[in-house]
Amino acid sequence: MSPAQKIEQLLHRKIPITRSMGVRVEDYDGHRLVVSAPLDANVNHLGTAFGGSLNALAVLSGYGLLWLELQDSECHIVIRSSSISYDRPVTGEIRAICVRPNDEALAHFKRTFHERGKARISLAATIDEQGITAVRFHGTFVALRDLAQRVLSRSLDEQELQEL
Repeated sequence: MSPAQKIEQLLHRKIPITRSMGVRVEDYDGHRLVVSAPLDANVNHLGTAFGGSLNALAVLSGYGLLWLELQDSECHIVIRSSSISYDRPVTGEIRAICVRPNDEALAHFKRTFHERGKARISLAATIDEQGITAVRFHGTFVALRDLAQRVLSRSLDEQELQEL
């Protein structure tokens, strides 16, 4: 099974709404991850892609890239903060592209995750249509190992939440 197929299965298992959205992982070449979804399952009242779906696909491309980089399907990846710019409507298939961050940033992220069980990194993704960027996304993602259950059970104190 290819890395793209593994990540698609992981997304569908860990984030069930991805099945309803028709999310597919098209490609992973070691440099970028391409996640797509059909317009008809993600359309708004104007016949263009729903903004929430565009945002979701951008976030999912970041999740997938980090799961591939960490090679740890049991870690928990969460979005800490994000910003998105909708520059033009998307009228066809939605394709989010998350490019691997520079080697130094990624090495620091991985080292911190392996040493501390938590790490954060900023990622960028775009949604392009016919060679033109329609959506620009920037997000800070956090990977958690040991703290995952405490986060999910809400037993972290305020100080620990701020450190994420």
